[in-house]
Amino acid sequence: MADTARPMRRSAAAAQQRGPRLGLLVVLDLLVVGFVLTVTALALWLYPDLREQAYTGLGYGWIPVLLWAATFLVALRYRFSWTWRYWNLWLIGLCLVAISVGTLSFFDAEYGALAFASLGGHWGKSAVGDSALFGALRLVPFVLAIPILLAPRKSGRAYWLAILYAGKAFWYGAIYLGMGVAYAGQAVARGMSRLFSRDGNAGSGRPGTSPFGWLASLLHRSREPVPGATSEALPDSESEVEPVATVQQAPTNTGNLPAKASKWRLPSMDLLAPAEIRSTDEKPLKQMADNIVNALADHGVNVEVSEIKSGPRIVRFGLLPGWVQKRAASKDGSEPAERSRVRVHSILAREKDLALAISTPNLRFEPVPGEALLGLEVPTPSPSKVTMREVLDSQEFRKIAAKGGLPIALGADAGGDSVALDLAGLPHMMIAGATGSGKSVCINSIVASMLLTMPPDQLRMLMVDPKQVELTPFNGIPHLVLPVITDVDDVSPMLRGLIREMTRRYKAMADLGTRNISGYNAKSKDPMPYLVLIVDELADLMLVGGFEIEQSLVRLAQLGRAAGIHLVLATQRPSVKVVTGLLKANIPTRVAFAVASQIDARVILDSVGAEKLLGKGDMLLVSNDAPKARRVQGTLVMDDEVEKLVDYWLEQKGPPLPEINLEDDDEDGETGGNLDETMVDKARELALRNPHLTSSLLERRLKIGGSRAEQIIEVLEDEGLLIPA
Repeated sequence: MADTARPMRRSAAAAQQRGPRLGLLVVLDLLVVGFVLTVTALALWLYPDLREQAYTGLGYGWIPVLLWAATFLVALRYRFSWTWRYWNLWLIGLCLVAISVGTLSFFDAEYGALAFASLGGHWGKSAVGDSALFGALRLVPFVLAIPILLAPRKSGRAYWLAILYAGKAFWYGAIYLGMGVAYAGQAVARGMSRLFSRDGNAGSGRPGTSPFGWLASLLHRSREPVPGATSEALPDSESEVEPVATVQQAPTNTGNLPAKASKWRLPSMDLLAPAEIRSTDEKPLKQMADNIVNALADHGVNVEVSEIKSGPRIVRFGLLPGWVQKRAASKDGSEPAERSRVRVHSILAREKDLALAISTPNLRFEPVPGEALLGLEVPTPSPSKVTMREVLDSQEFRKIAAKGGLPIALGADAGGDSVALDLAGLPHMMIAGATGSGKSVCINSIVASMLLTMPPDQLRMLMVDPKQVELTPFNGIPHLVLPVITDVDDVSPMLRGLIREMTRRYKAMADLGTRNISGYNAKSKDPMPYLVLIVDELADLMLVGGFEIEQSLVRLAQLGRAAGIHLVLATQRPSVKVVTGLLKANIPTRVAFAVASQIDARVILDSVGAEKLLGKGDMLLVSNDAPKARRVQGTLVMDDEVEKLVDYWLEQKGPPLPEINLEDDDEDGETGGNLDETMVDKARELALRNPHLTSSLLERRLKIGGSRAEQIIEVLEDEGLLIPA
């Protein structure tokens, strides 16, 4: 009986000795894990780009990956025998992780960063590919491997033994790698314990006395008082690592509102019509190329068609000028023959002959950018539409939206490539075109692009529509600061209020020490939204407001970019009285649709070419990135698509938006003070010649504001000089 009790007492004593050791081991492991998590969280907080890459790398796929990794590390640390005894179960877990990530990669989020990748992130999307069928086939081996791993000994002999040994070899390699990581973790734990120990041994808390001295010095520097900051008492114990007086560096993200995500939900792309499949028949294009070469050869001009690019409505033929013999070789061979290229002017002079040969009057010559070719643009025999969904799904548009800009789905170029612009970088846009050329559809596509990508707490809009038919359907959406302005007399007070808002923003940025709206939003707790002013018919404003309207628009164009204020101005009469030189100088991005004459084309583009456009969305684009005119076919957004977008935003009830006050409170002293008698005398002279004098006419003639003009009109009516309307 005594012999039986002795081993039991030994096992109980051994268990009592292992208990404190296991507890100490768990505490050290928790310290290591806490340190790693703290460093990781600090790195992700200080580097937003790293945080975004980590988030979009696997998306929701991080959940199964981290769950499997944590389970394996716990087993490796406390139950080492399980790692090799149940090796097949661990491999089954890996297969399930791969299947989970692959399945998530088949789905996209409706909005947010994962909308441009997948629920499985960029890595999962790259693993399964773009095709759902081939992606599913790639997951089949993982599914088939699960039953094999469940019963490895009962499978076929040679084949299953090969898989067994290969799996064991792979798994043992992973085990030893995990052991190395575990030993490294123990070394870090020992170093940390020495670093924060309070005895007199090496690493007693003084920076530089241990292999982790650099970390200690960093921690000691973070505890030093910051100049200009509120000093707080530091903890007595050095084992407490609470960042009481650490410097909180603002993130350097340049997105719209990096401080917090928007609580507004963006609409789904399913509201738009699907993209059309564009097919090109090469046979008629080759026939046209042969006709071009033969027509020029009949007139002694040798050319070669080296490339053919077909767009939605335009085909561009790349003409390579041929050779002309300049001098024949001498009979004795002492002087070789000389030849030169065909002059480009010789090709341009045969424009009418080419138009007759290919049966179209709409020809346009343009040098091909980056190549020694002369581009000949002609209408395609099989035109197609450019849908909004096609441009929104392009890589260029997604890139602009991902970096937090103001993406605009403009259309597709002559080669069929999607064209998207960032309004925040343009920073303003001028649009001109005759009636029916596609100008209003372009404005609708610009507004729809921003409604699909920007919530109202990051973008607010102001719309002016004197025609009262194009922009009024957008009334009521939360993005609008004011209802769509249809009365031209209300534009001047609105522009003055917008200038005051711009001045207020500059003052706020100066107080915070930032240079633009991106830097302000990265530091401020109350970020400012972008403000976009859209005018459908500029000519009506210039006709009524004249100098004051032009002066306000020029001031906004000069200073609005840094404050996040951008202009989109459109007109169907691009005359020098409407598109003035000062306005053009501050709006570098200009879009020209089909116009009536070369004079109108020169006004908007400073070059000819717009008079030869086809209409219905065919445009020429000039910007800072492409100073030479670029031909683009505009996107077509249907009325029902616009209605769906408007209904979506009208039905959504989001959080309250900050108020933007644009009322004309006349800070310049126009109201609340005595009127200038000289100004009233001038108004009396005008009233004697015109008893039907209006306040808008008074604004233009006397160069005064709207409020002062209304006051003078009241004085003149009281004196009986005006006939009441």
